[in-house]
Amino acid sequence: MAVSGPTWPTLPVLPDPPTDAVLASGLIEELSYALGGPFHFLLPDAFDANLHGMRSALEEAGVDGFVYFAKKANKAAVWIERCAVNGAGVDAASVGELREALGHGVRGENIVVTGPAKGTDLLQLAVRHGALIAVDALDELDVLITTVLTGTARPARLLLRCLPPSQPHSRFGMNDAELSTAMDRCVQVGDAVRMEGFSFHLSGYAIQPRADLSGHLVDLCLKARVLGLEADRISIGGGLAVSYTDADSWHTFLSEQKSSHYHAGRSFNTGDFYPYHSPAAGSGALRALLAAQPDGHGRSLAELLKNSGVVLLMEPGRALLDRAGATVFRIQGVKDREGYQLLTVDGTSLSLSEQWFNSEYLPDPYLLSQGSGAPVGTWPASIGAATCLESDMLTWRKISFPSRPRTGDLLVYPNTAGYQMDSNESPFHDLALPPKVVVDHTERPRPRWRLDRHFT
Repeated sequence: MAVSGPTWPTLPVLPDPPTDAVLASGLIEELSYALGGPFHFLLPDAFDANLHGMRSALEEAGVDGFVYFAKKANKAAVWIERCAVNGAGVDAASVGELREALGHGVRGENIVVTGPAKGTDLLQLAVRHGALIAVDALDELDVLITTVLTGTARPARLLLRCLPPSQPHSRFGMNDAELSTAMDRCVQVGDAVRMEGFSFHLSGYAIQPRADLSGHLVDLCLKARVLGLEADRISIGGGLAVSYTDADSWHTFLSEQKSSHYHAGRSFNTGDFYPYHSPAAGSGALRALLAAQPDGHGRSLAELLKNSGVVLLMEPGRALLDRAGATVFRIQGVKDREGYQLLTVDGTSLSLSEQWFNSEYLPDPYLLSQGSGAPVGTWPASIGAATCLESDMLTWRKISFPSRPRTGDLLVYPNTAGYQMDSNESPFHDLALPPKVVVDHTERPRPRWRLDRHFT
């Protein structure tokens, strides 16, 4: 039933003409029919544009840098293919990810291997192909030197990962004493390793803490050079925010939303929501970082990097995938509840991963009606999954749709490529994983498509 009177919080996404063009083309309905279930569509042109934006930010600041795509953000092969074509790198954290990057054309020297407590097989493969290795702990460094490099002519390229002083309980990185020991160990083994610098993993999206820690790593590079180590680069990891919506919509949503706006009176800690609006996002966040002045330094990070001869490495995931894909479900059941509807779609919340973080994917989905004459009004509805779990909800929030959702209609969740569409997917109930469709609409009257070439 249509509802009048109370207002319902909304969170519209920012304008996205390429996605709008795909939705208007009729391709989504055809793909849903052909694939017979939920699917994701991918827009590689958006990835290219995001990569270009980051490179432009580096060039404008006069900073030497290199961008690695954090593969964990999305499993699709098309992103690796775009990295290979564009000469970008890949951040891999497993043997499988490293093999995928190599198999889709990325050169070994353009791969950085991250993650804690890497296995010998991963380290061996990384050294064999000349990949850069972010060493997370002293025992990992010992395994690399005493086991992996035994009988290997090729030196190991490595960064030493720093434990952020502002996040001392992080499980990633080494403290100052451990870093000092690690540097001494690198000096002792001589040409067996190339210690190229330092890296960090920092939670959150704030600019200044990232600038402060970057400045600290530049200082560490200068100290390492005194010991005779190469130390000419630092990696800041990811953490470049994505802005899904405008500032007014985001702040209005946070101020208005309450438990009655969610199915079963569910409530969320707003601190667990991703910051769906950020004043500095993507390449803009990188520009802000380069312009920031690290604590204890009288100049910007860009000037510090240039004057020290330090190359800036980064491993963005979500920020390279901004507006690069969406997720489509078909409504296969509708129930009327008091004041709203409860929709059931042909997939699960495992394909919309915010539930993993006890949170909610907040951008409003689009409703594509299959029939004509759908009643217009305010039609609030929550969206559940096709499983036997009470908690399996794609959207607990009662979305305010402009027309009545009906069985057979399609729901399109926008901008899901970054960490949403496959981070937590599982063939629960023996349901097939949603396929990924690569869409090309460059200079064409109608987009064309192909299935992604992911090896597994």
